[in-house]
Amino acid sequence: MFHNAKRLWKKPTKLKSSYDAVIIGGGLHGLATAYYLAKEQGLSDVAIIEKRFIGFGGAGRNTAIVRANQRTPYNVPLYKEALDLWPVLTRELDFNLMFNNCGNLSLMHSEADMTAARMAVATAQFHGVASHLVDAKQAKELEPALNISEDITFPIHGGMYHPPGGIMRHDAVVWGLAKGCAKQGVHIHQHTEASAIHTEGGKITGVTTSRGRINTKRVLVSAGGYSAGLIYHMLGIRLPISVLTIQAMVTQPLKPILNHVVFSAAYHCYANQTLKGEIATGAHMDPWPNYTTQNTAHYIKHQAESLSEWLPCLRGVKFMRIWGGLADMTPDMAPIMDGNDPIDGFYMDCGWGYFGFKSCSVVGKYMAQYMATGNCPDMIKPFNLRRYENHQLMGETAALVSYTPDN
Repeated sequence: MFHNAKRLWKKPTKLKSSYDAVIIGGGLHGLATAYYLAKEQGLSDVAIIEKRFIGFGGAGRNTAIVRANQRTPYNVPLYKEALDLWPVLTRELDFNLMFNNCGNLSLMHSEADMTAARMAVATAQFHGVASHLVDAKQAKELEPALNISEDITFPIHGGMYHPPGGIMRHDAVVWGLAKGCAKQGVHIHQHTEASAIHTEGGKITGVTTSRGRINTKRVLVSAGGYSAGLIYHMLGIRLPISVLTIQAMVTQPLKPILNHVVFSAAYHCYANQTLKGEIATGAHMDPWPNYTTQNTAHYIKHQAESLSEWLPCLRGVKFMRIWGGLADMTPDMAPIMDGNDPIDGFYMDCGWGYFGFKSCSVVGKYMAQYMATGNCPDMIKPFNLRRYENHQLMGETAALVSYTPDN
């Protein structure tokens, strides 16, 4: 059955001594950037360096939700373009990315929540993103399984309905992008560890790996939860990033119950039904920095209690699998996309927290343009590192978030 199977991408025979660009991190952002470097910027002499295997980190440890109903005028256009790119990429890569456009329903549990939702809906609509405010009865019509009674911990006052959102198959996106990269001539070097980034005269000169040195003038670090540590240890640049564990799980397969991806900030819980019938559910991050992907009994208990309240039809359903990933969180819950500062030829794409999957398509496009031309595209200019010292933080959170062991 498998003897005629063909590789989606060719395994490079050896590491070249030089490349036009080196990308450290074989996740979705690294793959997408390499793909667009080759396809749109004519820079196909690119190496992706991955310590383990592509899709090992956050790319393979998420619940694959995509949406564009963020809070700020900087984020909404970025995520809207990302949503618009999925069908385009499906055609270009000739690979089914399994986009399920089921829509997103964010629940509101107080009048204050409803006021904030009105602002978010207005921002989305101003930027041409479909988003609607609904009351509790309308939320129930959209999602009949919801419990809108008053006898739960956080009664549902209404919600924010976002029809363009949905879910993707994260593994399919990894494989599709890898296939596209290889077709464009990009070299994907798995099981290859980057151990040093070299500079001379304030410029990038090369990268040392476990398989030898590479000479290059451009380096992008896009390694998810490991990015901040790599950048500090290799270049001494300290980033305002804390790395936290985020957990998720799935239930046994069920008949169709949920029509949409459903969020509840009050319960710190979200859920959607996968194409296999499982209920995929996740929550907020563990509240203290760490680099572990271990799971906790506390989390399982939290998910069971939360889901049982606002989705009572799930009471008694068994969890099948649980997993953990790393979320690299910034104080304003917005990413850092920057380059050529303070080192010419060095670029970073990190601090995505739990938003990285949603954005990978469009960020790859703009980071590729940035690396090829040296000029930062307008779309990602607000996300530079110096916004922290210039007090120009994003408004994705009402206040700065400090992730410390004291939490």
